Amino acid sequence: MEDDDVEPRLGRMRTTPIRRGRSYMSQVLRATNLAGGMAGPGGQRGRFHGNRSGVGVGVGRVLASRDHFAAWRQRRVIVKSRIVRLDRAKGMNAARAHLRYIQRDGVTRDGAPGQLYSADQDKVDGRAFLDRADGDPHQFRFIVSPEDGQHYDDLQSLTRRLMTQMEQDLGTKLDWVAADHFNTGRPHTHIILRGKDERGYDLVIARDYITQGIRERAAELVSLDLGPRADIEIEDRLRCEMDQERLTSIDRRLLRDMDSDRAVVTSLADPLQQSLRAGRLQKLGRLGLADEVEPGRWRLAEGMDDVLRRMGERGDIIRMMQRAFTEHGLERAPGDYVIADPARMTPIVGRVVERGLSEELDDRHYLIVDGIDGRSHYVDIGKGEAVEPIPPGAVVRIEPESIEARAVDRTIAEVAAAHGGRYSIDLHLRHDPAATESFAETHVRRLEAMRKAKGSVEREADGTWVIAPDHVERAAAFEAHRAKATPVIVHTLASLPLDRQAGADGATWLDRELLSADPMPLREAGFGAEVREAIDRRRQWLIAEGLAQEEQGRVMVRANLLSTLRRRELNLITGQLSDQLGLAYTEPRPGERIDGIYRRPVELASGRYALIENSREFTLVPWRPVLDRHIGKKVSGLMRGDSINWTIGRQRSGPSIS
Repeated sequence: MEDDDVEPRLGRMRTTPIRRGRSYMSQVLRATNLAGGMAGPGGQRGRFHGNRSGVGVGVGRVLASRDHFAAWRQRRVIVKSRIVRLDRAKGMNAARAHLRYIQRDGVTRDGAPGQLYSADQDKVDGRAFLDRADGDPHQFRFIVSPEDGQHYDDLQSLTRRLMTQMEQDLGTKLDWVAADHFNTGRPHTHIILRGKDERGYDLVIARDYITQGIRERAAELVSLDLGPRADIEIEDRLRCEMDQERLTSIDRRLLRDMDSDRAVVTSLADPLQQSLRAGRLQKLGRLGLADEVEPGRWRLAEGMDDVLRRMGERGDIIRMMQRAFTEHGLERAPGDYVIADPARMTPIVGRVVERGLSEELDDRHYLIVDGIDGRSHYVDIGKGEAVEPIPPGAVVRIEPESIEARAVDRTIAEVAAAHGGRYSIDLHLRHDPAATESFAETHVRRLEAMRKAKGSVEREADGTWVIAPDHVERAAAFEAHRAKATPVIVHTLASLPLDRQAGADGATWLDRELLSADPMPLREAGFGAEVREAIDRRRQWLIAEGLAQEEQGRVMVRANLLSTLRRRELNLITGQLSDQLGLAYTEPRPGERIDGIYRRPVELASGRYALIENSREFTLVPWRPVLDRHIGKKVSGLMRGDSINWTIGRQRSGPSIS
């Protein structure tokens, strides 16, 4: 071949794709797969999917292949990792929210807000970090939790040494911030790492290094600080593992050693390891997860590791519930602990015992609820931002989020089916002359939400929507996807604890239950019994206040009891607020327009109200959750009975919130 046969093209390889529309990396992966992939164990060729790409791949594989028995001597560290895309405004908003989350109140040893720090600064401005990250394609988030973290006065030194070691392993300087948390049983550190290296290129870290390499490096450092674990400590822990109903290190060794028939043998050269294995297999046999096919030879059940993981998670949750009830001076029978499954649960009504984090990396929260059915419920409520703060002792109703398609989805499908698979407001009004334009606009908002979240619908340039024949099924899938983030709906029935409701000067949940034609069934145990007693005390209080009377063994309440109680409480609280604010109180009337600055919510026994203030006076009106995003802003609304339609901001027209 002559030199003239080669035409050089300058620039990075990824900028000159061999085939239009594909990146250089995708072409390499495709060519490798077409060529038969890479040789795997036994000479077999497997599909190459890029798992071994990225910086730190060599170090990660070496650390991941270390002898697991030698690793028992190391101090253990849990590392959780997540890669978050930042290539959209939504991603940066989520990054800002995550920074606020790790700096929230009550996470340090003395209950103070979390403090960001970096490699060389003890106090870091999170906004400056995000400004540097503007334009990054992604962000790495890690939670590093040493098993013996309680022995550290603070975790900053450990974190800085870990990040320095990572820089050496990855061959680049890293831009990161971190915050230490001591608000759980195990002290841990949140680390946020930019997705760019020191040269400004995208930082891609090998999977082996993320999943195992970081953990091994952190364990090395903790072992250097606190010393390796003693032989007796290791042996005691392994013997405890034999009878645990969770996935253990013994189980992982069994799974690595099993043959193609999922069979393992008990005989090992090490007497201790042989006794541990034999004892563990006996336990697995009692759990129905292993069968002895012949003396000294066992077959492990399919999915054994998944079953053991679920058993371990359930055991952890039950112990957490027992601790929470004990801390609040409550006693509940072990058989009454229930872990709610949103797919099968019925609505739960009860008292909030505790709210906490089930998964910090994903900001997933849980509620422990003492139910009126006499049982104690653990409920995964999903993303913390989806459920407003709920005070301990509040009475709530929790129901599963629907994963079915809505009526609006069926209407869209019906209109589209009659107009060649297209939907628009004009087509909707032509299809149904009785429909209003505002009603059709709600369908467009639904389509816009589906387009942004899943891309399951397409909008054309003229505003017409392309609707697939299986639109209803796609809408159901959209709802199921949303339910993963918010699996349940939490309604606060009463913010006041039960004992304060019994004598409260306001319209309480107990009053609503007293007047209900279909009161909730109460079990004669646990919180159900406490509610019965509180209702009896409330009856006596109403009689003493002249709001009810007893006739022939029955308690007859005064007409308009709830409005009377609500007015009594408002008269009391508005007088106090008037003195504090130096403003006169104006009572809102039906049909009246409310204009002013939204200052804050006001929590009353009768419910939550919004304090609206103008230059000379203030008023209290029914509160809505959306208002809390507009504290200090101009709002306008029209009173309609006991509710109000809001318009946020100074605009003359715009979206109303009813």
